[in-house]
Amino acid sequence: MYQYHMISFFLGFLLDLILGDPYCLPHPVRFIGWLIVKMEQFLLPMDRTGEISEKSKERRGKMLVLVVLSVTGMMVWLVLYLAYWLHPMTGVLIHSIMTYQALALKCLKTESTKVYKQLEDENLEGARKAVSMIVGRDTKSLNEAGVAKAAIETVAENLSDGVIAPMLYLAIGGPVLGWLYKAINTMDSMVGYKNEKYLFFGRAAAKLDDMVNYLPARISAWLMVISCFFLGKDFDAKQAFIIYRRDRYQHASPNSAQTEATCAGALGLRLAGDATYFGKTVKKPYIGDELRIVEAKDIVRSNRLLYSAAILCEGICLLAMFITFRILIK
Repeated sequence: MYQYHMISFFLGFLLDLILGDPYCLPHPVRFIGWLIVKMEQFLLPMDRTGEISEKSKERRGKMLVLVVLSVTGMMVWLVLYLAYWLHPMTGVLIHSIMTYQALALKCLKTESTKVYKQLEDENLEGARKAVSMIVGRDTKSLNEAGVAKAAIETVAENLSDGVIAPMLYLAIGGPVLGWLYKAINTMDSMVGYKNEKYLFFGRAAAKLDDMVNYLPARISAWLMVISCFFLGKDFDAKQAFIIYRRDRYQHASPNSAQTEATCAGALGLRLAGDATYFGKTVKKPYIGDELRIVEAKDIVRSNRLLYSAAILCEGICLLAMFITFRILIK
């Protein structure tokens, strides 16, 4: 069975490199999102008699996490079990597809490249619209540098939770563990907000997301530093390491700035800073040093860093899996 896992892990990565996420096909994350919405409606109904207590919201948030993870894990395991029961090749096929769908490498590049092309065509409005599809901030007032910076930050931030983290969990525990991670990540993105509605209800999901991303975020940063040695003169490994060490905790989240700081140092840019959300400006510290002005081609450079780190991680995972396999068959 372990050899099937290695083959599927490799094929799934290749499928993501070649195909990305076809928009015409339903994605499993949509089902997880649907389940989260339904559970939220059940656990946080419109209260006609008064507000639900903070402790009750926390308990209900933990129940949300338990149900979503249980349903996700059982469904992935069942589909995978039935596939291998039918035939090993059927199992490898389904295993590979599940691995492929858990990764977002090409999708991240495709969406950020749309921003780059609009900037290259000097279509600022088009670039603002394209970047609005991948960021949560207001984009209507961004200039060309602001749009490019937003795209670069998205690529850097999502390197970990969109590519490296699921890849690591897939390597360790196959699609079951990989999709449990994706469920945690999806819950955090939907209910892990520090606002009146979700502060207590989404606390369990947000804390769990911080936990499962702690090591992957730091591994991602180191993969980016190492990648700089292979990518040419546009990338500075020494500066990437320096800025990573200095600015990796500049976000409220313990994980978000790890890869962003490394990317800023590698490219010699200053990222982050104040941003506008729903018309309100949020004060944020800067990350990196402004050694030069951000330009559209930095989006392409950030994608090169993204792909290099991902390929490096895939290679390391396959090597570790091969060594493990050799040990197991002795």
